[in-house]
Amino acid sequence: MLYKFVKRSEITQRKSIEIRTVAILLALLVSALFILILDLNPLEVYLAMIKGAFGSSYRIKQTIINTIPLVITSLGIAIAFKMKFWNIGAEGQIMMGAFAASFFALRFPELPPFLLLPLMMVAGIIGGGLWAVIPAFFKAQWETNETIVTLMMNYIALKWVTYLQYGPWRDQKALGFPKIPNFSENAILPNVFGVHIGWIFALVLIVLTYIFMNHSKLGFEIAVLGESDNTARYAGINIKKTIVIALLISGGLSGLTGVIQASAVSNTLNVEISGGIGYTAIITTWLGSLSAPLILLVSILFAALIQGGSFIQTAFGIPEAAALILEGMILFFVLGSEFFVKYKLVKNVVYQPVAGKEEV
Repeated sequence: MLYKFVKRSEITQRKSIEIRTVAILLALLVSALFILILDLNPLEVYLAMIKGAFGSSYRIKQTIINTIPLVITSLGIAIAFKMKFWNIGAEGQIMMGAFAASFFALRFPELPPFLLLPLMMVAGIIGGGLWAVIPAFFKAQWETNETIVTLMMNYIALKWVTYLQYGPWRDQKALGFPKIPNFSENAILPNVFGVHIGWIFALVLIVLTYIFMNHSKLGFEIAVLGESDNTARYAGINIKKTIVIALLISGGLSGLTGVIQASAVSNTLNVEISGGIGYTAIITTWLGSLSAPLILLVSILFAALIQGGSFIQTAFGIPEAAALILEGMILFFVLGSEFFVKYKLVKNVVYQPVAGKEEV
């Protein structure tokens, strides 16, 4: 008997939860088999991953630090994705935001923090936003493929920062080591309750993004444009303007992530400043169903997975590659569950004419 996948017209929340729960259980089961191959106890490894992410105040803080950039970047990507603009360029937007902020941090290190830090954040938001506006303009004006353009711009941003690190911004006091000078204390974001202030930014942005996407005129226009260009034109929406403004906001949020990572985490600018956050945030955005509150939850769980994976490397002597395989298998099943949330398997009815009768 033949089967085929068909798109679900609708799905209840209970069914959606059931599918995701089964996916998680299957992920744990398959991962357990891999752990057994490594001659380890799966239960001990899973408990160690939880302990590594939440087992002490220090580990909780590290999980929060890993969560912050994922949340802010995912919110920016969600705005673009809601419009069906596939912004794969968050990595480059993070780097250009960090670059713009670093320019002021290195040029005006003696400015008081209450002037320098806001100046850096504004510069970073503008830097990331303008970097995203370039592919947005191409898309609006000439219908270019935004996936390719945003992806290629990541490499331009990376090479630009590499040039600065090995060239004009190279620290002359680093004894020949290719690094950019560290920021002054005035350019470092302060801590609040033991974690840099970025966690407050993330929480505020979750609320603002939710309000923006669900209760603002521009948010409504972005959603309509994502559903249908023709509907947007019929409703009198300026499509080109909406695309550019939406990507300015989307890239601006990624740029803010760059400011936070450069100022509060690395305390300087370097080629590792984005650390793959822009690509990882694509996953958390999809798993969060483009919803700001869900993005927060998924980002916390994802950061915990990363933090726990790092912990078991030292706790059990697991190679980094093996830890990454564990993380990858869990992600594979969780991401795969999204397919079954949207599609279902049904019998494919094949018409067979009755013998002796003419087929109509």
